[in-house]
Amino acid sequence: MLKIPQIGLRQTVNVAEYLFTRLSQVGICSVHGVPGDYNLAALDYLHQADLKWVGNTNELNAGYAADGYARVKGISAMITTSGVGELSAINALAGAFAEHVPIIHIVGCPSKQSQRNHMLLHHTLGNGNFFAFKTMSDQISCHAVKLISPTDIADQIDDALRQCWLCSRPVYIMLPTDMIEMKIKSGNLMIPLNLQASLNDPRKEDHIVEVILKRLYTAKKPILLIDTFAIRHQVLDEIKALTEKAQIPVFVTPMGRGGFDETNPNFGGLYAGEGSEPRTKHKVESSDLILCIGALKCDLNTTGFSYSISELNTIDFQNTHIRVGYSEYQGVQMKGVLRKLAEQLDSSKLSLIRSPHITRTLSAEVEDPSPTITHAWLWPRLSKFLRETDIVVTETGSPNFGIWDTKFSSSVTALSQLFWGSIGWSVGASQGAALAAKDAGQTRRTILLIGDGSL
Repeated sequence: MLKIPQIGLRQTVNVAEYLFTRLSQVGICSVHGVPGDYNLAALDYLHQADLKWVGNTNELNAGYAADGYARVKGISAMITTSGVGELSAINALAGAFAEHVPIIHIVGCPSKQSQRNHMLLHHTLGNGNFFAFKTMSDQISCHAVKLISPTDIADQIDDALRQCWLCSRPVYIMLPTDMIEMKIKSGNLMIPLNLQASLNDPRKEDHIVEVILKRLYTAKKPILLIDTFAIRHQVLDEIKALTEKAQIPVFVTPMGRGGFDETNPNFGGLYAGEGSEPRTKHKVESSDLILCIGALKCDLNTTGFSYSISELNTIDFQNTHIRVGYSEYQGVQMKGVLRKLAEQLDSSKLSLIRSPHITRTLSAEVEDPSPTITHAWLWPRLSKFLRETDIVVTETGSPNFGIWDTKFSSSVTALSQLFWGSIGWSVGASQGAALAAKDAGQTRRTILLIGDGSL
């Protein structure tokens, strides 16, 4: 049911009401941030949209919390004030941009009149340039807007939220103080925001599916490798449907943890190049066809770029293109291709050579008489502590790598920032993740693994 809190059939609403109602409609229940004189008036309208305000100790932690919230709930929002506030959050938002995390960043800024008059206001650079900070955020946002034209604001907000969801990256919304209570038409609020991606060109999609199926039917040792963008761009349901039909081995990368049930008989283990268990490494690198879903082949995710897999034998699925061997198909999204693959796959045509199932050996299963707690003992042992549906957050440093030796229970959500690697991220992210689970009506444990240097 479309949520229109306390607005009803009014023909006009103010900008803050419109913006916050749209946040509620896309599933956000709590908004993180820090109050400031340029956003205070807007904050008064949060409760009218059934949104809870979460005041953080500083903007950086608010950004980290919004990051964790989005990874669990699907999308998040945060509010800062112009200049000093937004720049304090920019590190967190850069991390969200790098790792494809959708955060709506709302920045309260001086009035349009103040900007036109180039007034020497506090929290500015003193040179009359009120857009310098937006220019900085342009580089770490998939979309940025200034809400200054009443006739355009509703569409601007809708477009920004849509881009945030579809690109799975932060967007920047600049809200002047004199626009907060400006009246705009409310008609759009009666229509659910369209968050569906555009469909692929059916002829191109059909051709790609045909090419992939031919490769899949002739492969003797195909595997599927799940990476982070499969999670970020929400294709896990399509992957599940495909694997249930194909019954081929499934592996995950360090950043792809949580993308597949590790208790599933088809789960083969964690592949990270030279950082893999020997049997897992051999299984992946001897495959004659690798369906690689949402890859991010950065240094830490690949153990120093140590992958040893043939590009010719790899089909790379991304949100913007599909690469089959050395041929690239631009403008084709993986969601539609994966869905059609699952629908059209005829498992009787597969030429699989079945190999013995790989069971991960955990060193903690062997009793260690030593009284010393070592990394070699701790991380495998942690497997016995985890429960189904846990949210496991690992900090930059030892936890991000130690967790590779921990086997997850079913439906565990794994949060890490292995690519951006901002020390301290996990503390705020844990708060956001725990709140997101609560807002979703879920009873889940949030477990943070962190060293004292980051805490």
